[in-house]
Amino acid sequence: MAHVVVLGAGLGGVVMAYEMKDQLRPGDKLTVITKDPKYHFVPSNPWIPVRWRQREDIQIDLAPTFAKRGIDFKPVAAKKVHPEANKVELVDGSEVAYDFLIIATGPELAFDEIEGLGPNGNTQSICHIDHAEQAAAAFDEFCKDPKPIIIGAVQGASCFGPAYEFTFIIDTELRRRKIRDKVPMTFVTAEPYIGHLGLDGVGDTKGLLESEMREHHIKWLTSSRVKKVEPGKMFVEEVAEDGSVRATHELPFGFSMMLPPFRGIEAVRGVEGLVNPRGFILVDKHQCNPKYRNVFSVGVCVAIPPMGPTPVPCGVPKTGFMIESMVTATALNIGQILRGGESSHEATWNAVCLADFGDSGVAFVAQPQIPPRNVNWSSSGKWVHAAKIGFEKYFIRKMRRGESEPFYEKAMLDFLGIGKLKKTT
Repeated sequence: MAHVVVLGAGLGGVVMAYEMKDQLRPGDKLTVITKDPKYHFVPSNPWIPVRWRQREDIQIDLAPTFAKRGIDFKPVAAKKVHPEANKVELVDGSEVAYDFLIIATGPELAFDEIEGLGPNGNTQSICHIDHAEQAAAAFDEFCKDPKPIIIGAVQGASCFGPAYEFTFIIDTELRRRKIRDKVPMTFVTAEPYIGHLGLDGVGDTKGLLESEMREHHIKWLTSSRVKKVEPGKMFVEEVAEDGSVRATHELPFGFSMMLPPFRGIEAVRGVEGLVNPRGFILVDKHQCNPKYRNVFSVGVCVAIPPMGPTPVPCGVPKTGFMIESMVTATALNIGQILRGGESSHEATWNAVCLADFGDSGVAFVAQPQIPPRNVNWSSSGKWVHAAKIGFEKYFIRKMRRGESEPFYEKAMLDFLGIGKLKKTT
């Protein structure tokens, strides 16, 4: 019988465990390893700093949830993956041997790559619930003495939607507190244009998001590289198409949230044949590593080449539906191998996203995520805000019950009225 190990228990890892369990044979064993015993619904993090949500609203205790499904759970961080020996070394000194390993760790947040960046420096983050709670305390203090705000995503970031969401959520909260008129806001991004999103846009995201920025009196800097951040001051370079510095800025701020660069976690970085130079997992069309054929990977930790050259490096985001498609393909492929067959399933990598703007929002569908596309659709309106709230509640309820029914497929797509998107081919 086989032992399948899932490393990581974020969105990809938890759903991976549920779907993999359904593909196992009697007698096969499934173990989830993760550093955090509780799951937090990351898409809700932008609501934490303005206290529209609390930790307990978006938190799931994984141990009893996995126990319901007969999934072994080891809440201990990985120290090193040893694919040659088919084992994972943990920080407590123990080891877990595997027949199949599915890496679903998400990224490591590389705040250290820019001087003064991050919660231990001079900017805030919404990438983790702990960071978001720290940002909530900082925002409460900020509102006592309003000053300029800077929000955005630095060079090397590969997730831009939350920066846009947080910008407009903050704008909404400032208006509710009747202090918006005291707060100049600037959006600073590595993207070559507003609405690029690491995807070269989807539908008219460029026009929609630029219009929203103008409507809400938010200035922006694109193709921007953050050099360093000092207390109350950010040093930014605008980069021209030829790579030269077009302009430099010293931007004052009283509050700032900047999404950091991503890289692979330390436990996998430097393993030759497993990862690229940034530590992201190399996979083929079946989500399998080309060198270590019993190692698969899903989610943000997967290596995907950028859309194309940009003046400032921009990574490719991995949205929820895209991650689910990787999960389903991986579960089905390992199921085939366990039964003596060969992998045949490929993830579709379609993108479905709801970006909440506090009291409105933008939705988009890209099929596939990487152009050219069969579906290239975007829309905006107050319905997006209501939809995201509804989906959050639906998804968390499903997760707490340990149900594997896909969130995006059954709920979001039906709501949008765009039919069924295939998860695998």
